[in-house]
Amino acid sequence: MRTNKSTATTKRTLLLSALSLAAGTLLPAAGAFAQQAWPTKPVRILVGFPGGSTPDIAARTIADPLAKALGQPVIIENKSGASGNIAADTVAKATDDHTLGVVINGNLTSSKMLYKNLPYDPAKDFSYLSLLTTAPLILVTPNSEPSGAAFFDAAKKAGDKWNYGSVGVGSVGHLGMEALQARVPGMAAQHVPYQGNPQVVTAMIGGQVQMALIPPGVAMPQIKAGKLKGVGLTSGRSTLVPEMPSLAEIGVKDFNLEVWTALLGPANLSKAAQDRITKELAIIMKDPDVRKRLFDQGWQAVGTSPEGMRVRVKDESAIMSKIISTKGIKLQ
Repeated sequence: MRTNKSTATTKRTLLLSALSLAAGTLLPAAGAFAQQAWPTKPVRILVGFPGGSTPDIAARTIADPLAKALGQPVIIENKSGASGNIAADTVAKATDDHTLGVVINGNLTSSKMLYKNLPYDPAKDFSYLSLLTTAPLILVTPNSEPSGAAFFDAAKKAGDKWNYGSVGVGSVGHLGMEALQARVPGMAAQHVPYQGNPQVVTAMIGGQVQMALIPPGVAMPQIKAGKLKGVGLTSGRSTLVPEMPSLAEIGVKDFNLEVWTALLGPANLSKAAQDRITKELAIIMKDPDVRKRLFDQGWQAVGTSPEGMRVRVKDESAIMSKIISTKGIKLQ
């Protein structure tokens, strides 16, 4: 039977059209998946403190390896003010899916209790991604004061005639000292706030304050220079300062406190972004070069799951809430 040439051509044309149509329905779907890949533009990390601050150091340390991993530039933007709360609020209200923030303890654990009109809710307005750095604080005192348990005997004897310094009302150094004094009956040193840890150190050397809780990166150069004395750590023993005992070892029970930084995004951050960031950070925070850079500046590199970070914030918030309510501490 002879096949009509025009009929065969028509069938072939219909078949090719059908294939083209099928391909056409598949290609947009593939393109749709490609469009969902994250990131699609530079990623911005807001830091609520000036250059050289702890969160700034953490952000800039992870910026380059994160940019390489993501295939997009990572831009650090310092947006100082209100103890980091201005930057945190900007992150909470971001809608571009490419804005993140590096925050400190207080932004997530105590700000809501300290600020009457805090514009964001730490528990609801963020996507928690990972802790970045941690460090114990060192209880530091002038060289003229005794060491170890004898220091606490002297502090109790001095009562409210002694002062302690911090970087401001509501800071970890302030709330930590109040928590410490609550665990050492008889200690009643008065709080004197300063603009920063360098000013606290100067006041201590000058005899205006008799103690303070200071990060290792600030305290150890002064201790090694013989200008100040370290009494103990607010956590267990640390590789950052292996020669320093913990406060628990010299009689302060049930006291554990660290300073830390963390990376977060707005609550509406896409799941694709959250998954990609946590995946890459888990690798970056184990990188020997990243860990050494942070260690040399007095910080331990850490990486946690979002849930691990949330548990840490919840537990610490409960501790800070008790201190703030007991002492009636308010900022606004």
